[in-house]
Amino acid sequence: MKIITGFHAIEEKLKSLEKNSKATLLYSKPGPRVKKIISFAQSLSESKKVFIECRQVENHDLEKLVSTLPELARDHRGIVLQLSGNQKEESNQIEFSDLKIYLNSKLKTKTENQKSVVMILDSITDPHNVGAIIRSCDQFGADLVILPARRGANTDSEIIARSSAGASSWVPYMIVPNLTRVIELLKEEGYWIYGADAGGENLNEFSSKSADKVAIVMGSEGSGMSRIVRENCDKILSIPTCGKLDSLNVSVAAGILLYRISQ
Repeated sequence: MKIITGFHAIEEKLKSLEKNSKATLLYSKPGPRVKKIISFAQSLSESKKVFIECRQVENHDLEKLVSTLPELARDHRGIVLQLSGNQKEESNQIEFSDLKIYLNSKLKTKTENQKSVVMILDSITDPHNVGAIIRSCDQFGADLVILPARRGANTDSEIIARSSAGASSWVPYMIVPNLTRVIELLKEEGYWIYGADAGGENLNEFSSKSADKVAIVMGSEGSGMSRIVRENCDKILSIPTCGKLDSLNVSVAAGILLYRISQ
């Protein structure tokens, strides 16, 4: 059984349900936003032929249901989406062993001028930053987000769904124990690895038009990329700024790089 909380995360998961999927929407106080989600779920049941049961329960029932979730995902705001354990697609998580097959399948869907873009997050610890980056990946068409199993934000699927406002329902992601090994594999598949850090090549003077396979590496909020990850990048890029602060928020920087490099 999978539990999803957060208005946006619930809405996006409902949108991504496949035909004949089954889910239960549990709610306690039917306020305006909750009523809107219930109405949306009911319309999906009719148009997409998914089976969504909407049931009102006591608030303490929701509290009990979310009690085993990571702390960030426990704020249910009066509504919870419950997915059955036998549902075919519970998350967009890709296994490392399937990486080559997945990337090749995505390449077949690209037009001549479309790039394959992978986002790699190196030790980013704030789940809100991770979520914002996943949202940008959705908007700019990234094929995959790669997260470290250690030295990073909580990678529980409930946290990712909540912090990304549901974008993880649309953007595949992978959790790996060794980022360096993933970078090596991506290079073997023809990907150029571009790391973001101060002191790199000015992004305004950089062109990626000749590269149809690109991976962007974003380092941690404080110390940037780890030494070994940085050494494995083909090029380091820097975003020119003119403000008084010394750097951009990592999620803002990721959005700028995604837009610029995906063109």
